[in-house]
Amino acid sequence: MTGKAIAQRVQEARSRIDNLSPDQVAAEMATGAVTLVDVRDAPELAGGVIAGAVHASRGMLEFHADPASAYHKPELKPDARVILYCASGGRSALAVESLRELGYVNVAHLDGGFKSWQAAGKPISQV
Repeated sequence: MTGKAIAQRVQEARSRIDNLSPDQVAAEMATGAVTLVDVRDAPELAGGVIAGAVHASRGMLEFHADPASAYHKPELKPDARVILYCASGGRSALAVESLRELGYVNVAHLDGGFKSWQAAGKPISQV
């Protein structure tokens, strides 16, 4: 293999983005001025979600995030504060960079993902 391993790509992405703890995400959510986006695949949601999160699976995220796309989700705005999460933080770290390429200017991710949220004892909802 001549390309980068995915672990290296995730590590590099994490070095360039805002990595937020569960406490930091909860504090931002309390202000009401953030759009939380769950990028996990639909079957993963059965284990619970963070209340108020918009679901936009990693495979469709760019389509949901692009205002010019027929699949755009109106909750996703390039000039708004957006925080992404996945199961453990790898997909969301890569997704932050992808949204930046689409023009999102204030995007971060939950470091450690949904697993870190649960481990911190933060509330979850069932779908």
